Parts: sequence; C-alpha cells; structure tokens
Amino acid sequence: MYDFVAIGDMVTDAFIKLKDASAHIDIDHDTKEICMTFGDKIPYDEVFEIPAVGNSANASIAAARLGLRSALVSNIGNDRWGKDCLKVLKKEGVSKKFININKGKKTNYHYVLWFESDRTILVKHEEYPYVLPNVGAPRWIYLSSMGAAGESMYDTIAAYLKANPNVRLAFQPGTYQMKLGTDRLKDIYAHTKVFICNIEEAQRILQNKEQDVKKLMQGIRALGPKIVLLTDGPAGAYAYSENSFWKMPTYPDPKPPYERTGAGDAFASTFVSALALGLSVEQALMWAPVNSMSVVQYVGAREGLLTREKLEAFLKSAPQDYKPQAL
Repeated sequence: MYDFVAIGDMVTDAFIKLKDASAHIDIDHDTKEICMTFGDKIPYDEVFEIPAVGNSANASIAAARLGLRSALVSNIGNDRWGKDCLKVLKKEGVSKKFININKGKKTNYHYVLWFESDRTILVKHEEYPYVLPNVGAPRWIYLSSMGAAGESMYDTIAAYLKANPNVRLAFQPGTYQMKLGTDRLKDIYAHTKVFICNIEEAQRILQNKEQDVKKLMQGIRALGPKIVLLTDGPAGAYAYSENSFWKMPTYPDPKPPYERTGAGDAFASTFVSALALGLSVEQALMWAPVNSMSVVQYVGAREGLLTREKLEAFLKSAPQDYKPQAL
C-alpha cells in the first residue's frame, strides 16, 4: 500500500531567535559553545513554532513531496500541538493511519535556540507506549530517532524485517539509538539497506577517532548495512556501495544559509526516496544535496523541502562538476 513508511518521534519545534549571545571555542574540549549572561534577562527577536517535525516526520514529508505514497508511525498527545501535527500531515499527503494519539500525554515539544545560522536544541521525549502497527509490506521502512521508552521497538522491527525480507530498511540513527550501541541494535544494523549519519556520529558509533572516511564507511559496512552515507556539512558527503566509494559535493547555495535545521534529514530522506523511485546510487547522490540546499534557506526542517519537479529543475541548472567523484 505504501512506498515509504517512516518510524520515529514527531515533535513541535519552537525556534527562539537569539540576539544577545556569543559563540566561542572551548579549547580544552574542542567544542563550540553558545554563551549568554547567567541570571540575566536575555532578549530575543522572535519565536517560530513549527509542528510535525523530527527526523522521521521530516523524512515522511520529503518522500510525499517527491511523489511517493508515504506514511508515518509515531506518537502524539491529545493536545493542541498533536492536532497541529495531524493537520500538517494531512496537508502534506502523509498518511495518519499509524499515528497513535495518547490520551493524557503531551506531544513532544522542543526548544531550538537559533543563533546566527545554526541551532542548539533542548529536547524532551515523552514516554509513550511504543507499538509497531500493521504497516503491511511497504517498499521502504525509514527508521530514525525515538525516545528511551521505545527500546523494545527495535526487537519488534528486526523481527518484522526478518519476516518481510522484501522490505528495505533505511536507518538514520538518532542520539538515543547511538547511545544504545551497535551490539544492542545488531539486528537492526544487520537488516539495514541504507545507513546515514555524519562523520562525527560515525566515529561515535564505532568508538574511534578514525579520520579516514573510507575506513569509517567500511567500519559501518561491517555492521551490516549495504549502502553507507556519511555527511560532512559544507564539505559534502561520502558514499560506499558494493565496491565503490564516492565523494559528493554540496549543491551551490543561492545565498548564505538562513537556518540549518533539517539539512541532514533532507539529505538522508531524499537519497532514500530517490532509490525508492528507481534511481541508481549515483543519481540519488545528486538528488540529496539539492534538498539540503533548499531546506537551509528557510526556518525549520520542512518548509524548504522540494517537489520532484522543482528538484529536477535545480539539477538541470547544476554546475558541470556537480556529480559524484570516485574516491
């Protein structure tokens, strides 16, 4: 019935655009920090409230805009934010059939501290009774971020995939899924067709500081995934499939990025959607950065997601060197 079923938490993001803050590098820990005066009243410019986001929700909407029959498996509360999320899914053409409305519980709500073109997110995942509904046999399952209460779902999903070998799994791990470790999720990794994360996350997953991108991708591949994608922000992305390695440049930004939330989700979900539409790995690599480029021109992870027609129009005007390069 469906081409693409995403599984994961759905949230409402409240973007708080800061004006009186600063950023500096912590030399001892090699991290960039956002700083505000403790105990002070900090002015902000404005707030943007964006419902129906989160890795999997973003992916389901990206797939729908690209022309796939898309659905989302997720939880919401019976509150205003939950109702707003349902309205967005209906508008975007994403099936709400597998959305569980939890009476007496809140919909996930995150605060996004937006400073300059980047963001720091304050997250809280509500504790829902996670259950895998009867999703039938879609062509692709897209699994991403869930809260700690969803741990038992991974065993259920692995058993479902074993019983449905024709269903392909794309896995874009969230923070808690990475914390669980590869041994706990070994059955998920073993059933994964496409795996996507950034370079720093790959180092965290493999528990090493390997700088060689090929070795990082081979390390992830050894866990089970058939196709491995590692994103590297403005430096582009890397892919490993069968015996081939590629580096993919970013699509040129028409203007400086406005707000970067959702760039990774757009890349990952567009790549998988392109495969679901019958494209090759190399063609999918050309699609994915276009949606990332578009998303960062808007606030939030959803508004800039492209239709297939608009994405292909960008490809027609791409520079000559915009193509996967063998590593």
